[in-house]
Amino acid sequence: MQSPVVQSTASVGEIVAEYPNTSNLFKEYRIDFCCGGGRPLSEVLAESGLDEPAFLERLNAIVEASNRTPRTDIDWRTYESGQLIRHIQDTHHAFLRSELPVLHEFVTKIKNVHGPRHPELVELHTLYTSMRAELEEHLVQEEERVFPLILEYERTGEEALKRRAGETIAVLEADHSRVGEILREMRRVTADYTLPEGACRTYTVSFQKLVQLESDLFEHIHLENNILFPRFEEHCSCGEE
Repeated sequence: MQSPVVQSTASVGEIVAEYPNTSNLFKEYRIDFCCGGGRPLSEVLAESGLDEPAFLERLNAIVEASNRTPRTDIDWRTYESGQLIRHIQDTHHAFLRSELPVLHEFVTKIKNVHGPRHPELVELHTLYTSMRAELEEHLVQEEERVFPLILEYERTGEEALKRRAGETIAVLEADHSRVGEILREMRRVTADYTLPEGACRTYTVSFQKLVQLESDLFEHIHLENNILFPRFEEHCSCGEE
């Protein structure tokens, strides 16, 4: 019997970094591969009450199928930090700057119109507003501080840059954890974005856009937590040898 390609001892983030097309399976089971990406798969599955052999079978079927065909997804581990950072800014940061204000209008509207009958929308609005403020400040910190520090350190190897970048990365990772917690709370209060019977078009679109936002944030944070930041830490470790 052939051994599975992916073992349950691997971390969730490592699996998605190596096999990006497995991300949809993790999303299907509501498994956090970005903020909680450092945890072993076995631990995550046990905590979620999922059948480990059954999940591994599905996971490895995806991996083996992708190994039999030419790779079409992007392995961001093979790209230089500057290229990865440009992708994060041009794709994920641009998406947030475009979508966050629009989504705020949607979430506010459904709270005002439907909140009296659906009080969970009031809580959803509070959570979303908090997350939006967190993310908007977060983008500035990344673009104006940590990304330039990472690139400058890789270029010069200056010790002071390593320390400053490391301190800022620790703050950003804590931000990511808070965003992950808010996303989970938003799913909880909306019962996984379940629409009430007879939901209007605005209600429906609001939930669709929130699911899209969540998916993009998972990809965004995954690229930073599981590829960009570990690469910086590895670069620092190599420099100390």
